[in-house]
Amino acid sequence: MARTPQPFNKERFFQALGDTTRLRLLNLMGSEELCVCTLVEILAQPQPKISRHLAYLRNAGVVQSRRDGKWMHYRIAPPADTGAAKLLRRTLKWLRQDRAMQADRARLAKAACPPVKPAILPNAAQPTVGRARKAR
Repeated sequence: MARTPQPFNKERFFQALGDTTRLRLLNLMGSEELCVCTLVEILAQPQPKISRHLAYLRNAGVVQSRRDGKWMHYRIAPPADTGAAKLLRRTLKWLRQDRAMQADRARLAKAACPPVKPAILPNAAQPTVGRARKAR
């Protein structure tokens, strides 16, 4: 049975924006999707605390999560309410001007690891990506 969407909760939305840790999380996510482990590293806070704040943001309709194996990734999801979405965009823009938030973003730029190509093992079969296999 499909769940009926809950009406937008203004009080929960404003409470979500009323906490420094949650504002820092939103600032770090910006337009990116980040893993919880990256957020834990940047904010230097325990993983359960970060996850609890992320759950609060998710329940307020401000972020969405995606599981990739054992890793959880979060990104900002503008609320369905147009007024709240506009307020969130302005809040994020305002946060980018704050020095403490800029310092968090600078730490993110240093901590974020670029994708690493897999190592090539000697005498190993090469992947068949993009090549069709013959049916036997």
